[in-house]
Amino acid sequence: MDVILLERVGKLGQMGDVVRVKDGFARNFLLPQGKALRATKDSRAKFEGMKVQLETRNLELKKEAEGVSSKLDGKSFIVVRQASESGQLYGSVSARDIATIVTGGGFTAERSQIALHNPIKMIGLHLIAVALHPEVEAKISINVARNADEAERQARGEDVTRRRDEDEEDAAAEATAFFEKPEDAAADQGSGEDEKAD
Repeated sequence: MDVILLERVGKLGQMGDVVRVKDGFARNFLLPQGKALRATKDSRAKFEGMKVQLETRNLELKKEAEGVSSKLDGKSFIVVRQASESGQLYGSVSARDIATIVTGGGFTAERSQIALHNPIKMIGLHLIAVALHPEVEAKISINVARNADEAERQARGEDVTRRRDEDEEDAAAEATAFFEKPEDAAADQGSGEDEKAD
């Protein structure tokens, strides 16, 4: 189906472009969302009449989105989830979860604005794009951790999954050293007694 875009749509085109899309995409998304019109003679005439208004509205929305982007860009949000020792989450963090967290942080965000292709399934810092407008994008950091202390350590740059492994290795080395010392001392004492007996 040929449609006339009423706003910029990613990977399709700019406002006013006539593009061919699949019928289902046009009927289920572009037309109901008001992002496009069917490419007929009447629609083309209607678009020419609305073009100035659409461009003005687009500029206003873009300016508003740029204002929000300047405040939101670079912000960090903490998400506390249960995870295994290796850092694998027992659930996941989805675009809906991120939208809720961003909204709770004082910004307005919808799930469709969060550019998350696959849910987050590991603890750590994740850089996520938020599409505030078809031409404006902000980057936020999602800090997924088991607790607030761990989130703080991750924010400082520590790798909390590797840190736990190192702690376990250090503890094992200390235990080995502790148990080896008495044997060495007994061996030294035994050799001393042998010398005295001679």
